[in-house]
Amino acid sequence: MTSNGLFLRHAFAEGDPGSPVLLLLHGTGGGPEDIAVLGQRIAPSAPLLAPAGPVSENGAARWFRRHAEGVFDEADVRERTEELAEFVHRAREHYGLTDRRIVAAGFSNGANIAAAMTLLRPDVLSEAVLFAAMLPVSDPPWHELTGSRVWMSNGERDPMAPLPAVERLTETFRERGAEVTAHRHRGGHEITGEALERAAAWLNT
Repeated sequence: MTSNGLFLRHAFAEGDPGSPVLLLLHGTGGGPEDIAVLGQRIAPSAPLLAPAGPVSENGAARWFRRHAEGVFDEADVRERTEELAEFVHRAREHYGLTDRRIVAAGFSNGANIAAAMTLLRPDVLSEAVLFAAMLPVSDPPWHELTGSRVWMSNGERDPMAPLPAVERLTETFRERGAEVTAHRHRGGHEITGEALERAAAWLNT
């Protein structure tokens, strides 16, 4: 842990104080540097907070462990969600962001941890942009999500985030009162140009 209490390696870029702060969450094998590109595409002037996933899978950084492709270690999902929530709390204090709107934006494994935090810690995160996310915990405890907003993009042919798991995530959000905007594309596990444009428009609503 560093002297400022921020225990995850991260990058931070100050932006327009009138823009929401983007919490950028990379996919498996990514890092703060490459996910910053996503933030610059959907909100070029926004402050960017991009931590690195603390779990190593054969040297590739992730946000939580998994037993196999698409089979998550749900106890670890919950533990790592609490860890990330604590990091966000400390980063808000350290960078003077306590009164600022914060929106998570993540891809794949990063989108899954963002979905988990929206479901499990709505006191920390109430807005998220999710590219290629699926339900990260099979039976999340109930939290009222009225006032939460989620934007999701998924490919109809994504073998890593199959549509039944995507639909369960969408339904779980909506059952709890979250406002969900779902975008589908005909591709697979990817971020399309159209999805980036729609996510950028959603952020401004």
